[in-house]
Amino acid sequence: MAKYLYYGNYVGDGLKGLLKEGGSARRAAMEKLIQSLGGTMECVYWGHGEYGWFCIADMPDKESATSLVLTINASGFGDISAVGLLTAEEMDKVAKKSPTYRGPGQ
Repeated sequence: MAKYLYYGNYVGDGLKGLLKEGGSARRAAMEKLIQSLGGTMECVYWGHGEYGWFCIADMPDKESATSLVLTINASGFGDISAVGLLTAEEMDKVAKKSPTYRGPGQ
């Protein structure tokens, strides 16, 4: 499984629903959504600033990870994005690669 950081904001009625239900109910709903796609939720946090919440989840494939983003964004209740995460060991493998690149105008 691949690990993803999901982050975003509730908007409109989604924000009203969060204030009505509280964080625990939304955490449970997020976990149920992730599980319905074959994933597992590691954690969820709420913040204040540019983004209102953050979630780390293990997803079985890119399609499932993307489906989660599309499902929430299409609902109109939230605006979310995702970033694929790498472990230190995975980053070690990346660092050992030596691709060929020519910059613009070089």
